[in-house]
Amino acid sequence: VLGDLRDRTTVRTGGGRGPAAARNTGLRAVSAPWVAFLDDDVQVGPRWCEQLTRDLTEASPDVAAVQGVITVPLPGGRRPTDWERGTAGLARARWITADMAYRTAVLKQVGGFDERFPRAFREDADLALRVLGAGHRIRQGGRTTRHPVRPASRWASLKHQRGNADDALMRRLHGPDWWDKAVAPRGRIRRHAAITAAGAAACALAAAGHRRAAAVCAAGWAAGTAEFARARILPGPRTRDEVTTMLVTSALIPPAATWHRLAGAWRHRNAPAWQEAAR
Repeated sequence: VLGDLRDRTTVRTGGGRGPAAARNTGLRAVSAPWVAFLDDDVQVGPRWCEQLTRDLTEASPDVAAVQGVITVPLPGGRRPTDWERGTAGLARARWITADMAYRTAVLKQVGGFDERFPRAFREDADLALRVLGAGHRIRQGGRTTRHPVRPASRWASLKHQRGNADDALMRRLHGPDWWDKAVAPRGRIRRHAAITAAGAAACALAAAGHRRAAAVCAAGWAAGTAEFARARILPGPRTRDEVTTMLVTSALIPPAATWHRLAGAWRHRNAPAWQEAAR
């Protein structure tokens, strides 16, 4: 049992620059051979410390990190909402730092977390790909950590689109096939871009007086938006509030996602691949 940790806790400030910078701040203060990372919204079990010790003891020398098993409790008696399904995906995610232990020497060898990732998104996958690229292994451990679904506003999925800028950075650092390397879902960015282009074209053509062409583009926008909304509504509870949220955000997400992706590509246009930066 971990017990009261107040006498054994040291708080260090990271300047509010995101989780990557905060973890690097903690890393600089570590002298132990292993560093264990936990997110602030997870719940460890009563035997977590014992299980962590076992995971690290059993790690062979070529294993640089041991990931915990993440469980996401979902409500019973109804289908999960879009937000709950998104959180449940963490249980299948590779290399997430919700519960991850790294060898301190390996972290310092690869330069720690990349602080250009300002959100809790992709910074863990980027680190893992650099660790694997340096010739180390990452394996799954036996310890279990619970990740409850935190409350979120109806606009949470819209705000989440900022992560598309981080996907652009991942592409610059790890190449166009980074999705496969990171074993990450590719997402719908191409469809979002097509829907956004159709909507923008419809507006431009209508303003220029090309009504027929504008109608065709508007129909394409409507069809794409309807398909997106349907894909999000059908697996959910289909309550009035959930359906309304899905309809509104499904119209707003494609342009938001496209904007953040383009902004990220421009912002990180000169970022070298991580192999080049490591030389």
